[in-house]
Amino acid sequence: MPVSLNSDMGESFGIHSFGNDDALLPLVDAANIACGFHAGDPVGIHQTVAKAAAAGVAVGAHPGLPDAVGFGRREMKLYPEEVRDLVLYQVAALKGYLDAEGVPLRHIKPHGSLYGMVARDSELMNAVCDVAVQYGVPVYGMAGTAHEYVAVERGVGFVAEFYVDLGYRADGSLVIARRPHATPPSLAADRARLALADGLVETDSGKRLPVRFDSICVHSDTPNAVDVATVVRQVINSA
Repeated sequence: MPVSLNSDMGESFGIHSFGNDDALLPLVDAANIACGFHAGDPVGIHQTVAKAAAAGVAVGAHPGLPDAVGFGRREMKLYPEEVRDLVLYQVAALKGYLDAEGVPLRHIKPHGSLYGMVARDSELMNAVCDVAVQYGVPVYGMAGTAHEYVAVERGVGFVAEFYVDLGYRADGSLVIARRPHATPPSLAADRARLALADGLVETDSGKRLPVRFDSICVHSDTPNAVDVATVVRQVINSA
């Protein structure tokens, strides 16, 4: 399977956005569109869907925790049924705009702290899979976590991701800051090359870990997201 490039988008209503969506669309294969809880507003969601459709970019739902001030990056204690209904509410909202534009829903990818919560908790990931089953779409996540093994158990398609603009800890988990920061494009390119050529990621301790992935993610809410996506696109194409 060829490696794709995806980006989280539709977050222009969020306090951390740098308005990179338009410039990112020609570079990516898939867009994960915020659905209004951690970022996004009705008009912005519709505009992002229409622009992605015009660019031929696959659209997935990017549901997050209901915390716009924390940009969905502050964990909450939630029951599985609460996670299911939070995700269902947001996916259903995005689906309305997709239907209006004649665009299919291609996948679901949880955002921020919700992404981390369901990676560690199989009951919460089962709740996400309930929604994926309802809509018949795969989920994006990290290989070797509850993202993957619950999806496999449930018969839900799974797309493993690699991040070039986030650090990895020695245990394979992501280093996620509350506020966005710029990753040097050269560092992002080096990370992509190492992962594509050798299947490895260098952690913050200097240790190298094996990594499996089908898609590389670039966040849109960092100041130099377009520069990062440009070099990563070049690395993928050359590989």
